Amino acid sequence: MRQIGKSDRATTRDVVVAQFGEGNFLRAFADYMIDVAGEKGVFDGSVAVIKPRANGSLEAYARQDSMYTVILRGLRGGQKVVEHRAVSAISRVVNPYDDYDGFLEIARGEALRIVISNTTEAGIAYDENDKLDQRPAGTFPGKLTQLLYARYLHFSGAHKRGLIILPTELIEQNGSKLRECVQKFIALWELPEAFAKWVDKACIFCDCLVDRIVSGHPGDEAEALERELLGYRDELMVLGEPFGLWVIASEYRDEVQAAFPLDRAGLPVVFTDDVRPYRELKVRLLNGAHTSMVLAAYLMGLETVGEAMAEPSVRAFVERALYCEVAPTVPLPPEEVRAFADSVVERFENPFLRHKLLSIALNSVSKWRARVLPSLKDSLAKTGELPTCLSFSLAALAAFYRSGERGYGCLIGRRGMETYEIRDDAGVLDFFEANAGLPSAELAEALLGNVGFWGEDLNALPGLTARVTGCLEAIESQGVAYAIKSVVS
Repeated sequence: MRQIGKSDRATTRDVVVAQFGEGNFLRAFADYMIDVAGEKGVFDGSVAVIKPRANGSLEAYARQDSMYTVILRGLRGGQKVVEHRAVSAISRVVNPYDDYDGFLEIARGEALRIVISNTTEAGIAYDENDKLDQRPAGTFPGKLTQLLYARYLHFSGAHKRGLIILPTELIEQNGSKLRECVQKFIALWELPEAFAKWVDKACIFCDCLVDRIVSGHPGDEAEALERELLGYRDELMVLGEPFGLWVIASEYRDEVQAAFPLDRAGLPVVFTDDVRPYRELKVRLLNGAHTSMVLAAYLMGLETVGEAMAEPSVRAFVERALYCEVAPTVPLPPEEVRAFADSVVERFENPFLRHKLLSIALNSVSKWRARVLPSLKDSLAKTGELPTCLSFSLAALAAFYRSGERGYGCLIGRRGMETYEIRDDAGVLDFFEANAGLPSAELAEALLGNVGFWGEDLNALPGLTARVTGCLEAIESQGVAYAIKSVVS
């Protein structure tokens, strides 16, 4: 069987995108979209990948001429879909630790307009130990500053040679924080004031929100997929789900959209001047539904999100929480929110993913505060009534964490005859260890009153203490399966 490579490549385009990061997510998300947009004639440019870390090999890229396959598997309109695409968007890959001159060559490219990054959440960080004369700087923002300065010098500070920066790291205000880091390096390295003004006026740092589950290389499935689906070998094959969303926010959104018009190819890219409503959409519906459901579902004896959605009472719980309690609190057009909620249900049902409930349960206290509490409060304020499912989810949290048995860096919970590890911050574990033996009413009051957990005393929310107490007592006396059925009946 032949290996994917040059014979599969379309005509190579000029480098318009410099990309910091060669990982699975960007290849199955940004590069995939750029490839589709190129085929449809709405974006004429290729990607030069810059390796952000010294470790790891790029040999597979060389063997395959930077070609690879994206396989998207999941549900669409209730039907299973399996799609694959040979992606040729990447035209070159540079390791600046081995080829710093090649890195600078990318910076000086005539057609270069866009910078994309995905360097993990810790990647957008300032380190005063970085130096301008390092080849390259240690941090991603340091490398970006070097790239921008090389470009500024090469084009004598021409305004039209500024770049649009699209960070996809999973932190809020990623573009704003990246710009702050670059500004700090400009000051630290005592670079010209004219360069600082060029970065400020000629470059656009966008805040981005991205969403697609990318599971990476298929591992043991690879050989079968190559034989039955692809017909060639591919060391860089990557699996993902069909759903995708890329929100790009800037006060200069028209300019950004004109330079990077992926939406014109029918791709799920939204250009806006404010990313916050879309972040609420994702956090409240997708993440909030996960956090609301997983602890109760795990205590019922289920293991994965897919198994949970196959259980009628859990599915009913998720749908009521999504459509009736959370969706009305999101400040976007109702039809847009409804469509996203529909996509959440399909993503949870994806038969190709095995998303473990116990892994989602990690650090559930802080997750509940960020993902569920705002929807609960907004729903209460809007309707005058406590949202049933969201209130129950807090009782399920108390039941899941209710243990006085210590493990190594965790508490030990019990699900029938089985044990499980409860992992969270030390203060959370200490609280539950100290209060696990309290009667349900006292535990509920102590939990809701822990201002350190929630930022406020939740006992002040009308009726919540009694509601959580009742649900917790039902879980303890009748079992969580009975309790959740009572909630959705």
